[in-house]
Amino acid sequence: YGKNTIKFLRLHKEGKKHFVKEVEVCAHLRLTSPQEYLEGNNCLVIPTDTIKNIVLVLAKKNGIPSLEQFAIDICNHFMTTFCQVAYVKTYVQEVPWQRLYEDGVPHIHSFICVPDGIRFCEAEQCRNGPLIVFAGIKDLKLMKTTQSGFEGFYKNEHTTLPERHDRILCGELFCKWSYGECKDFDFDCIWKKIRECILEAFAGPPDCGEYSPSYQKTVNCIQMLVLSRVSQVQVMEVVLNNTFYNVVDMKNLGLTNDKEVLVPVEAPYGSCACTLGRKKFFEA
Repeated sequence: YGKNTIKFLRLHKEGKKHFVKEVEVCAHLRLTSPQEYLEGNNCLVIPTDTIKNIVLVLAKKNGIPSLEQFAIDICNHFMTTFCQVAYVKTYVQEVPWQRLYEDGVPHIHSFICVPDGIRFCEAEQCRNGPLIVFAGIKDLKLMKTTQSGFEGFYKNEHTTLPERHDRILCGELFCKWSYGECKDFDFDCIWKKIRECILEAFAGPPDCGEYSPSYQKTVNCIQMLVLSRVSQVQVMEVVLNNTFYNVVDMKNLGLTNDKEVLVPVEAPYGSCACTLGRKKFFEA
C-alpha cells in the first residue's frame, strides 16, 4: 500500500539565481505482517498521509540533488526508521522545466516547460537486500521524415499493407533501464548521456541520417548503442508506440501531392517492445 501522485515544486536559491524541480512521487510499502488485511489490526500501518508528509519533509531537508538520489533517500528513510517495513518502492517523475533564455542569456528565475520527454526513476529495496535503481524517459516523441521503410514482410490473404522503401518514422518512446545495485553514480550525467544515445540511434548522422528497415530494428539500435557506451546500464527496456501518416489524395483538387501533406492515423496504432541486457546480469 502507499501514497500515489504526491506533487510538489522544490525551489532552491543560490543568491539571486533560482533552481526548480517539480516532481510527482509514488511511495509504496510492504509490511512484515499482513495483519491489517487479515485481522483488521492497524497497529503497524503507517498512514498514507504520513507517507506523503515524509516525502515532503525529505524534499525540504535534503533537496533533490537528482531524481534517483531523492528516490534512494525515500527508500533509506523508510528502511532505517520503521522496523515493520519489509519492502519499499519509490517512483519519481519530473516536470520538464528548463531555464528560460533571452538572447542567449540564461534568466535567473524564469523557466519554460518543454515537452521533450519526461524523466523518471524507481528505487526499490527489500529488508536485508540490495537497493536497486531504475531510470528512464517516457513520452519522448520523435520523427524522421525519410530514411525509413518496411519491406519483405510476411504476406498472406489478409495482407493489404503495401511495401514502402521511403516513409515517415514517427513514434512515442518509453525507455527504462536498470543500474543494478545502487552505487555512487552521477545519475544526472548518465541520464543525459543515455538520452543523447537514444536520439543519435534514432536519427543517425545529422548530414545524412541512417536507414531504418523497421521500428523493431530502430528499437534494437537504441539499446545496442546505450549498452555499448554506458557501462553502468545492465538492462534496457524500450517500447515504441508508432504513429502512422497517410498521404492525402488531392487529385480531385487538381493537385499532385508528393508526400507533402499527410494526416496522422489516430487509431489503431502499432507498438513494438524489447528488453535487452548484459548476459552477466541475466545469469546473476
